[in-house]
Amino acid sequence: MKILDRYILSSYLKTFISVFVILMLIFVLQAIWLYIKELAGKDLDLITVAKFLFYITPTLIPLILPLTILLSSIMVFGNFAENYEFAAMKSTGISLQRAMSGLSIFIVGLAITTFFFSNNVIPWAEYNSYNLRKNIAKVKPAMAIAEGQFNQIGESFNIKVSKKSGDRGQFLDSVVIHQSEANKVGNFTTIIANKGELVSAENSNVLKLILFDGYYYNDTPPKDIQERRKEPFLKSAFEKYTMNIDLSKLNEVDLDDKAYDDKYSMLNISELSITTDSLAKARQNTYTDFSSTLYKRTNIETLNLTVDTKEATDFTGNVLDLFKTKRQVQVIEYAINAVSSTTNIINSKEADLKTKTILLNKHIMAFHEKFALAIACIILFFVGAPLGALIRKGGLGLPMVIAIVLFLTYHFIGIFAKNSAKDSSINPIIATWFSTLIMLPLSIYLTRRATADRGIFEFDHITIPLKNWISKRFPNSKLFKSNDETT
Repeated sequence: MKILDRYILSSYLKTFISVFVILMLIFVLQAIWLYIKELAGKDLDLITVAKFLFYITPTLIPLILPLTILLSSIMVFGNFAENYEFAAMKSTGISLQRAMSGLSIFIVGLAITTFFFSNNVIPWAEYNSYNLRKNIAKVKPAMAIAEGQFNQIGESFNIKVSKKSGDRGQFLDSVVIHQSEANKVGNFTTIIANKGELVSAENSNVLKLILFDGYYYNDTPPKDIQERRKEPFLKSAFEKYTMNIDLSKLNEVDLDDKAYDDKYSMLNISELSITTDSLAKARQNTYTDFSSTLYKRTNIETLNLTVDTKEATDFTGNVLDLFKTKRQVQVIEYAINAVSSTTNIINSKEADLKTKTILLNKHIMAFHEKFALAIACIILFFVGAPLGALIRKGGLGLPMVIAIVLFLTYHFIGIFAKNSAKDSSINPIIATWFSTLIMLPLSIYLTRRATADRGIFEFDHITIPLKNWISKRFPNSKLFKSNDETT
């Protein structure tokens, strides 16, 4: 490695490491703020908090690394241009591309490392952080009742409150509780109350909840099939209702338990490939079965059993005229009921298929994100390095502003594309690469401009012909007189 390459690489690494550490601290603090509700009031020891931060940190790399490369490139090459180091290089015959060549090898190596990191380390971190968060949520669930959302309390209760008040948040407004039963799928018991109060101590193993002015609903299906067909339903009103939820088992939570392992962000490319294929086949089977079901519901195969096809071969009138009056009424009623029930089935199946489509698209995007992140590191380097050489400004002032604007543009374009791809409005593969592909022509344009030592924008091809035309058309014009005299 030549002295110039070592100098450029050492300058870049110093800036890169400094920017990376600063951004990591900022994003870690932002992550703590994001998950503060899950950590506060749990009496967690420092080791558990350290584990949480340790698992969260690798998941921030897809945000931190591209911004670090972009900002470091602008700062370093802007500093070179500002201190006329590029001018010295060009005077000795060293072009910008030659100056970037040694650093380009480092960036390619970093991109390859990033791919393996995102394929192995980030899924591991997602797996551990997600399970740790789930386990932390089970600790002291009395503290975990957040406003405006359903909160899982134990294995059987989901509680939602619109507002909490009191010095300990013990007074609750508009309480909704869904209670499930062991070995039964679904929530058949619902309790709604205008007011509620938590009267147990925070460190108690029993969550005592007193509800005021509400209703109790229960539609648990009986075991007997004949009784189940009657669809029994129980409703009662109460002025005061006391619930005692045993938390003795919940407060003995194993924080090292790893029960969740099927989230798409926890899988590497080989696992994502297998899972994506399975989800695609399952969705296709759903379409096939659903189309077969709808065809059978039409009863087309048995519709003509009551019609004499020999007599009706050349019939061109109203179809209902083929049937007797009583049969006509039956056919119309059947058609109305069939259309109504089929519409309901289609609407319910549409929601199910939408969920399956979103899950499939998330797996596809997670697969391609691992490749897109590595390529983005290379492209953003070729955006930042020539841009720094063009603006001729180092430090944390203008380069920071430009880097943040470019990164936010890159990041929000990616978010918009991925959100649109969840329901297949955009192809999920294109959505994953969209922001990276947007930056590709920009990197080519900036690299060419910086290599030719030209400004970011030039309008000479417009202004010079315009000036010549005006000079010929109006030879006595003084519009360009001062410029002509100086030349």
